[in-house]
Amino acid sequence: MDSPAYQNIQRLYAEHHDWLLGWLNRRVNNRADAADLTQDTFCRVLTSPSATPIAEPRAYLLTLARRLTIDLWRARDVEARYLDALGHEQEPVAASPELLMMLKQAVQEIDALLDGLPVPVKHAFLLNRLDGMTHPAIAQVLGLSLATVERHVKRAFLHCLAARRAADAP
Repeated sequence: MDSPAYQNIQRLYAEHHDWLLGWLNRRVNNRADAADLTQDTFCRVLTSPSATPIAEPRAYLLTLARRLTIDLWRARDVEARYLDALGHEQEPVAASPELLMMLKQAVQEIDALLDGLPVPVKHAFLLNRLDGMTHPAIAQVLGLSLATVERHVKRAFLHCLAARRAADAP
């Protein structure tokens, strides 16, 4: 692999790996997470379709690294909320590691599917779809009007539908 694109990536890695690792380590305050995020950043560069040299490599790497860091924090937040919810269950939940992994992935997929929606819209939708609550019950719990809850649930549903169609499009 001595193509110019591969040589560009090798040079980019050699020149900026340690700097990016240090930056990420200061940002996430965890050497292992910083190392993983650094490698993920360079994997994104490696798998990107563009073969042209990057004009501003540090800015480009920071943009990728910030996005990956946000994804990491979001995934950890979802996992923490899920584990907190499990802790509030009245009966102990004994699930296999495989089931827990599947549930974690499902929660992350739902979170990604609802990404971009305001929190009240997500909340109303999840109460309706996951908890099976009716619109009037959601309105009472959230202190919203029935019409607002109906709009929120409809908006989230249409958002999910559009996201699924976009994902399925060739």
